[in-house]
Amino acid sequence: MSKLSSSVNYTIRRAEASDAEAMQRIFSGPKAVLGTLQLPYPSLDRWRKRLAEPPDGSFNLLACVNDEVVGQLGLFTLPQNPRRRHVGQLGMAVHDDWQGKGVGSALMQAAMDLADNWLNLSRLELEVYTDNEPAIALYKKFGFVTEGTLKNFAYRDGQFVDVYTMARLREK
Repeated sequence: MSKLSSSVNYTIRRAEASDAEAMQRIFSGPKAVLGTLQLPYPSLDRWRKRLAEPPDGSFNLLACVNDEVVGQLGLFTLPQNPRRRHVGQLGMAVHDDWQGKGVGSALMQAAMDLADNWLNLSRLELEVYTDNEPAIALYKKFGFVTEGTLKNFAYRDGQFVDVYTMARLREK
């Protein structure tokens, strides 16, 4: 566990199978659904299975305030792909009530530390909706740059939407 400074003291820890209800709460929020590839009305059983049996190379970090889980970040590595072992892929969601309060920064700081100092990843990748300006600003703050735009990437709220592909390269 690590504690990170901001206006609120967030504790970052690894997700456990017992966190399924907290994950379901995060991904039940309308803002979280709009900002991710998740569908509305997430299944508690599906979250239980995802957390109980994570794939190899998966690191699911949670931001907590006291005992409340307020955000989640997945860092996914590619251990079965020899030519992409240097790469990590990120996905994140913050509970609707906690957006804009430093949760994303705390999660990103922990993920950068894990990627750089423990996993030796030199490339981190993510996709972000082109209209998600707060997330784009957060990723830029951590050194991510836009590499391209994928048109009609996902169907969201009745229409197709574009995403930016962003990456952060770390020189060794």
